[in-house]
Amino acid sequence: MSKKSKILLLTIILAGCNNQMNKKAPLIPMEDFFRNPDKSSFQISSDGQHIAYMKPWKTRMNVHVINVKTTEETRLTSSEDRGIYGYGWLGNNRIGYAKDDGGDENIHFFAVNIDGTNEIDLTPFENVQARLIDDLEDDPDHIILGLNKRDPRIHDAFRVNVTNGTTKLIAENPGNISGWMTDHDGKLRIATTSDGVNTSLLYRDSESDEFETILTTDFKVSVSPLFFTFDNKNLYVSSNRDRDKAAIYTFDIKEATEKELIFENDQVDVSGLMYSKKRKVLTGVSYTVAKREMVFFDVWREGIQNKLEKQLPGYEVGITSFSKDEKKAVIATYSDKSRGAYYSYDVEKNKLTELAKVSPWINEDHMAEMKPIKYKSRDGLTINGYLTLPVGINGRNLPVVVNPHGGPWARDSWGFNSEIQFLANRGFAVFQMNFRGSTGYGREFWEISFKQWGKTMQDDITDGVKWLIEEGIADPDKIAIYGASYGGYATLAGLTFTPDLYACGVDYVGVSSLFTFMESMPPYWELYRSMMYEMVGHPEKDKDLLASSSPLRHVDKIKVPLFIAQGANDPRVKKSESDQIVDALKSQGIEVPYMVKDNEGHGFYNEENQFDFYKEMEKFLKNHIGES
Repeated sequence: MSKKSKILLLTIILAGCNNQMNKKAPLIPMEDFFRNPDKSSFQISSDGQHIAYMKPWKTRMNVHVINVKTTEETRLTSSEDRGIYGYGWLGNNRIGYAKDDGGDENIHFFAVNIDGTNEIDLTPFENVQARLIDDLEDDPDHIILGLNKRDPRIHDAFRVNVTNGTTKLIAENPGNISGWMTDHDGKLRIATTSDGVNTSLLYRDSESDEFETILTTDFKVSVSPLFFTFDNKNLYVSSNRDRDKAAIYTFDIKEATEKELIFENDQVDVSGLMYSKKRKVLTGVSYTVAKREMVFFDVWREGIQNKLEKQLPGYEVGITSFSKDEKKAVIATYSDKSRGAYYSYDVEKNKLTELAKVSPWINEDHMAEMKPIKYKSRDGLTINGYLTLPVGINGRNLPVVVNPHGGPWARDSWGFNSEIQFLANRGFAVFQMNFRGSTGYGREFWEISFKQWGKTMQDDITDGVKWLIEEGIADPDKIAIYGASYGGYATLAGLTFTPDLYACGVDYVGVSSLFTFMESMPPYWELYRSMMYEMVGHPEKDKDLLASSSPLRHVDKIKVPLFIAQGANDPRVKKSESDQIVDALKSQGIEVPYMVKDNEGHGFYNEENQFDFYKEMEKFLKNHIGES
């Protein structure tokens, strides 16, 4: 970045800050950021007569439904040990929902009538994970689930009766199928396979036919089926074959090739394709650059969007669900300063009725602005990210929390983030970056991260921190690093490989050794083992690389305080990952604050556990990097 560009960017950042400098935000109770939503996840039934949503009961998120005409509310679920993960309509009179036991990710799928009767576990099996393949919108009596009860490594496809729980096998997984897809009639006709290094697309004309391979590519090439064309003869796909950024195409099944280019963007991948099931037309696409963007193909849908945005200025606006006749809908809003609200919408009357604010106790005026930023890594790569500065504080020489995302093949996006806002309210600037390997920026940006854990991926984080220091935003003596999952690994890597850069770190369910991480992957990841070897490294062939990138092997370099948190039932990053680095530090005479929750998995889900974690995290950060 040129000096002129840097000055311009800093001017923009400080200008945004100065707009908030007149009044410092009051100290907001930690619990207000992390307590359960008041109500959330609203969905309308296909007949438009009922609206379902999530709402706390005994501090756990449970499913409720309201009659649109009478406004009568019924609680459908009574989960006290753990909140419901998610739910969906099964016809007009029944709801399906998912939950696990203590974070073990052995998801069970349940169904219940909208009056609360006939609640049954559709997957009453021990140590079995259910995956929803299709809710079969036009078949209220059935859904299609993937179940790994025959072999924990793979999921077979079953048609399940949602009233009595009877199951019928409709496709047995030969051992390499990683995903299934139905046509618009609910028939299972597409499968994707993986041998770790190659991906194949399989097709059949009907459920009585055998699947046949129509396309095989290297796993780096993505031809991802989105849904069938409306005549059920071909596909819409998101493909990066022969290009860097994934784009939307029609895909000819017989010729196994992309045909009509529907949409592309020269900056980012595009995979979000919207359509009207009633009118059988494509309505638009969505993609994310710094923020979510939408482009419409359909005049009717674009008109609705324009009407909604006119009534809800200052918020991102989306439609979560339509009734089958498209006359009624549920609308969701959000911004970087608000969790937003839900509305029912009468399309014909253009009338909005507020259903609920997600977190009505949050005052937007006290929330901080999340600003998109860019900087250059040491090898000249442009890294996109976000910078959040505390409200009412001069944006210079601030204590900073560096927050790399998990995945690592994921990305951070613009919007309300409870962690970010909590930290900003405590006087910390928060820095997020989409380091190389982050998804959405094209194939090349992703591929250059292979076998770079702790190497150039970490350099991108380090270079971002140095950029903050050079710009005068960060106090070089008050920089912390905090992350979860891969972000936890990046925290440990930051403290071991750049020990002078950070004043402290918080590792939340993070990987400490690439060797033990590879050894302990859950069985349903087994299909991807060879791919993981290529992307992360092989324990034997790349032994030296993995050793050099494993924080556990370099624990003697850690010289600043470290706080670790872990769920005991985590199937992805085993508790042993945290245990072993805590033990290693203790053997050096270093005491490490270590929080373990016995009823949690890959991250803390229960409200009281989140409160405990963020209370201790706040105390830890205050002690070691203080406030501005």
